[in-house]
Amino acid sequence: MYHRAERPQDPGCSRSGRVRTSSVDCKPTQTRPTPMPDPNDLARTAHAELVTRLCRHIECAETEPSLSELASLAGMSPHHLHRVFKACTGVTPKAYALAHRARKVRAELGRSDRVTDAIYEAGFGASSRFYEHAPALLGMTPSAFRAGGAATTIRFALGRCSLGEILVAASARGICAILLGDDAQALLQALQDQFPQAELVGADAEFEQWVAQVVGLVEAPHIGLDLPLDIRGTAFQQRVWQALREIPAGTRVSYTELARRVGQPNAVRAVASACAANTLAVAIPCHRVVRTDGSLSGYRWGVARKQALLEREQRAEAPVQDDLWAGRTASET
Repeated sequence: MYHRAERPQDPGCSRSGRVRTSSVDCKPTQTRPTPMPDPNDLARTAHAELVTRLCRHIECAETEPSLSELASLAGMSPHHLHRVFKACTGVTPKAYALAHRARKVRAELGRSDRVTDAIYEAGFGASSRFYEHAPALLGMTPSAFRAGGAATTIRFALGRCSLGEILVAASARGICAILLGDDAQALLQALQDQFPQAELVGADAEFEQWVAQVVGLVEAPHIGLDLPLDIRGTAFQQRVWQALREIPAGTRVSYTELARRVGQPNAVRAVASACAANTLAVAIPCHRVVRTDGSLSGYRWGVARKQALLEREQRAEAPVQDDLWAGRTASET
């Protein structure tokens, strides 16, 4: 006779198959299904990878690729690619190519014996196209840039304001630098490093009046500045700086909001980098940009100076409507 072996019963289980606890019976745990990825996130990731490859293609091309050529590589229509590229980088493919060639021509101007050689080595198909954009990209003629600013006259003055040392410099086109700091010599060295061969000229009576207006702007940012500016930067940087100049005194915006204002809501980091590259303190008011929660972020000339400038504007413009919290004044935040 055979006896059927019985499996030892778990003392925590009843013969009914349920799990016993001290007070209630529990049903077996059910596994939750894995959530499906967001299609929008997948599309954004795919677009970012695609645009990265196209940027590398633009950088490696001997001549500027046309929009049709890039669209063919991407498998998109030119219009669709134009929109996707701009959403990811903050600039159009053409503007990106121009900025890249500008960086190359700066490097080539320091190596080539002739300006023309540098222009063609940088990928400009015709010298006329480069000279058309040279003033905005270099701030001077290519020959002067190649010579480190030689034959370029830059007037400057050092002084003091309530925020410390200040340096104001101007080219023939307008104010090209407003620098704040604790060390006057360091500010002058920064200007000399940018234009090592330029002729730096001390302030004359006319320029002293300009300096006085700039110092007045620092002391009272809400009054504005009625002086010509020599603004140099990439196409995207200049768009950001223009948007900064349109922010009213006493108003704060977040980096996210600023990106939205320039039409590039996904380019928040690029917007922050453009703010950091600004060399015209207060005249281009990057101090009015804060974090989304209203806290102060980094500032090229120190967070303490940023705080002081914002407080001055708030006192002059109070009560202030803050873009970060609609319906609340700055004093309430």
